[in-house]
Amino acid sequence: MDVKVQIEMEKAAQILKLLGDKTRLSMMKLLQNNECCVCELVEIYKASQPAISQHLRKLRDIELVKERRQGHWIFYSLNKENGYYQFVLNILESLPSEDGRLKELEKQGLRISCC
Repeated sequence: MDVKVQIEMEKAAQILKLLGDKTRLSMMKLLQNNECCVCELVEIYKASQPAISQHLRKLRDIELVKERRQGHWIFYSLNKENGYYQFVLNILESLPSEDGRLKELEKQGLRISCC
């Protein structure tokens, strides 16, 4: 069943602005089907840990992603409970898969290397 959800223009603009950043958009696509540790995202995007954490903080602040702590590590995934999940999913479904990035990490022996 295809349910149409209308959201406020202000909220849509806020979400689209966040997803307008290529790295954040790519992260969201990756997190659509995967849970990733910050260390994996650092390796995938060849960015500093503070830069990756900043991207994730922005996505977490509006609850598009959720975090799960395991010891010292934090794992991120798409927040399917978010009221705007379907709106975001419609966007993500239009994009090519990013799962190959994780497969490459696995080949290099770097998948979940921090755990």
